[in-house]
Amino acid sequence: MLATDRPTLSIVVPVYRSAECLVELAARVNKACQSIGVSHELILVDDCSPDHSWQVIEGLCASDPSVVGITLRKNVGQDNAIMAGFNSAQGGAVVVMDDDLQHDPDDMGALLSKLQQGGHDVVYAKYKQTHQKLWKNLGSWFNGRVAQVVLGKPRDIYLSPYKILLAEVVSEIIRYRGPYPYVDGLIFRTTSNIGQVTVEHHPRFKGQGSYTFWRSLAVWARLCTNFSVVPLRLATITGGVSAGAGLSTGLGFLLYRLLINPSYGAAQEGWVSVIVSILFLGGIQLLTIGMLGEYVGQMHLNINSRPQYVQKVRLSRRAQSEPRASERATESSPLAAREAGSAASAARRAARDS
Repeated sequence: MLATDRPTLSIVVPVYRSAECLVELAARVNKACQSIGVSHELILVDDCSPDHSWQVIEGLCASDPSVVGITLRKNVGQDNAIMAGFNSAQGGAVVVMDDDLQHDPDDMGALLSKLQQGGHDVVYAKYKQTHQKLWKNLGSWFNGRVAQVVLGKPRDIYLSPYKILLAEVVSEIIRYRGPYPYVDGLIFRTTSNIGQVTVEHHPRFKGQGSYTFWRSLAVWARLCTNFSVVPLRLATITGGVSAGAGLSTGLGFLLYRLLINPSYGAAQEGWVSVIVSILFLGGIQLLTIGMLGEYVGQMHLNINSRPQYVQKVRLSRRAQSEPRASERATESSPLAAREAGSAASAARRAARDS
């Protein structure tokens, strides 16, 4: 492959605390791409990892022209790091995989074949069995069920972090400028032409995973609030049902005392039922306020143009003969075309005046 050729595959890998895995990962990716006969670039996005991951990436960039290294100025999370990789990708198709070799690079051939032969826009990897903690399996199951409601995800599609996308889909995804992207949500917002391939899920090559329960909870909140108003509608329905139940219960007790048993409740203080009702309704109110606050907070951050990521360094031995995905997407924007045309007209007028 010439240094200026556009690769067939771009493999985007967000990197965090995985310095011991990267050399083996690059070697397996090279071997896998050679076996299926495709050119590739391996984009390693260092999400401000506290270990020596960036030093390893620098060494790989120096020795392997197919490796592209990007380091960010602060830790922004997996999805934001993936967006940084998407904006640098030049391949005709883009693979997303983890940095710990739980996703086998040899399965990229099956993903690419399904993408090409099945006519899909995106193909997910589906695991026969996962090698991860129980709470992660439960979280994945719950997240999938929520995605069915919020995103309209088909029931049989598994939201795997290992997937392949057409470059056209990636160009559409990176138009999203919100500070908290959720890549799977952006995929389902862009296309419904999605397939999947069953593959093996492997134990982590070395080290321990850094994905915590709280990060998983943040991803779930991002899914719910970024792409749907379903939580607000649920809060409205819950409030209406609670108000109706309270009104019905009150009327029932009033009618019972007036028509059936006038002495009912005369000697009863009823503090237990009052406290339970207050706590129940107060909890619903606080939950609803919290949901509203999450939406308002998202709007506030969008208005203030908080960046998805800030790139510090990009290393590559390959020349970029074409614009990156972000630039291709900008060039294809009608607004950008109008602005470019206006700028050109202004330049011509200035030249005539001078």
